[in-house]
Amino acid sequence: MVSSRQDNGFPMQIYDFIAELDELQPDEKLHWLVEFANELPDLSPGRGTAPFPDNCRVQECQTAVHLWVDVVAGKVHLEADVPQKSPTVRGLVALIVCGLEGATVDEILPVLDDLIANSGLAPVLGMTRQQGFRGVIARIKQHLLPVK
Repeated sequence: MVSSRQDNGFPMQIYDFIAELDELQPDEKLHWLVEFANELPDLSPGRGTAPFPDNCRVQECQTAVHLWVDVVAGKVHLEADVPQKSPTVRGLVALIVCGLEGATVDEILPVLDDLIANSGLAPVLGMTRQQGFRGVIARIKQHLLPVK
């Protein structure tokens, strides 16, 4: 049986994405994020209509990012809305949503708070985007801690 975790503590999907980013040059990392923005899944029908609840807004993000965190049958399900006009931010959120989707609470909680440094994105992102990225991770953990 293949483990769903790597030695560095990342659930398998996020580890694969970070390993891929690690092999890229700085300018290629931004291009990867912009292309990966298209991977952000659409919201489920019940959540796809605005206005979104205020408690779903990630306040640390300058761009309007709305995030929902659910645990269904022991697996984490993430949904997010990020404007199409913000492809870099969409790519960052897609990295988290796609990378952590389906992992268990126990797999996600140990994920390091600063994925940016571990992905090599810190040198290519401004402080505002880094702060927002950390805010998304903090929001996920905030929702998952009471579940544990």
